[in-house]
Amino acid sequence: MAVSSVDQAAAAIALFEKSTGYKDFKRFHIEQARKFKRQMNEQTNPKTGKPLAKATIHSRLMALKAFFKWLAGQPGYKSRINYPDADYFNSSANDERIAKAHREKPIPTTEQIQQALEAMPQETPIQRRDRAVFAFTPLSGMRDDAIASLSLRHIDLDKRTIFQDARQVRTKTRRTVVSTFFPVGDFFEKVVAEWIGELKKKHNFGPDDPLFPATKVGLGASGHFEALGLERRHWKGAGPIRKIFKTAFENAGLPYYHPHSFRKTIAVLGEKTCRTPEEFKAWSQNLSHEHVLTTFISYGEVASYRQAEIMEELREEGNADVTSAPDEKTIQRVIAHLQKITA
Repeated sequence: MAVSSVDQAAAAIALFEKSTGYKDFKRFHIEQARKFKRQMNEQTNPKTGKPLAKATIHSRLMALKAFFKWLAGQPGYKSRINYPDADYFNSSANDERIAKAHREKPIPTTEQIQQALEAMPQETPIQRRDRAVFAFTPLSGMRDDAIASLSLRHIDLDKRTIFQDARQVRTKTRRTVVSTFFPVGDFFEKVVAEWIGELKKKHNFGPDDPLFPATKVGLGASGHFEALGLERRHWKGAGPIRKIFKTAFENAGLPYYHPHSFRKTIAVLGEKTCRTPEEFKAWSQNLSHEHVLTTFISYGEVASYRQAEIMEELREEGNADVTSAPDEKTIQRVIAHLQKITA
């Protein structure tokens, strides 16, 4: 489980303890769960003054439900807490539907990504690093935290491959993956290749040095702390990458798109580019997805404006001869192939 998820669960448990007056968990009663749910529904967000979002309440309740299910099986608590007691932390059916409702989030087009990249300055090593990490994100389709942990040894420019070694790279669920550059354009590859060449030739970086080194900060000529160049260490997290993205889109006069949104852009590109189920399966695996349906359902949704365009196009073509539909044997072959590659 990610550290952030652990922190969120711990925060939910702390809020529950506060609501009970810090009573021992062995004294748990279902009324405590009911009281906590009422408090959550009455609480307001300190920043906005508005009621807490249903999704926030739901995530806290689910963290507590999981905690009490675990606690019910621990020595000293088995006789005090029953497994069904945890169900009292369930949200109402209506609140759960609201909390889990899909809300469409905008994603950048490949044209917008390239526009922002072309607008990025490149006079200093730090600026060229920022430009390279921006270009590398759609090229690799990787998550930002994994990108932050890459070393030069993990990139093979000749083969256009990335060895996401879970022993050094912070991949999701710590899976080791070998992926290939996505076909997003020669310009992106050129920016990354030039950066790797600079690291090796001008900065004498070796295989174990970071692909995107952290910024060296120290006292400058002004007597204030400022960026002094590159440091031979990896970023500890993805925070600096998100700041780079925010600045890049602002400078290009575009809305901010966070790094993870690029993965959705790549998924949508795959839907348009791939011609066979096998090709889309390969595209999906290249995004480090074990199941092709993950790419379809979680990443490849059709934006509402595009959905309307497609339906209008189909409406205009509505007079197509139904006799041109594929025969039953063809349909069965397609189904068999899909079952084979998604097994």
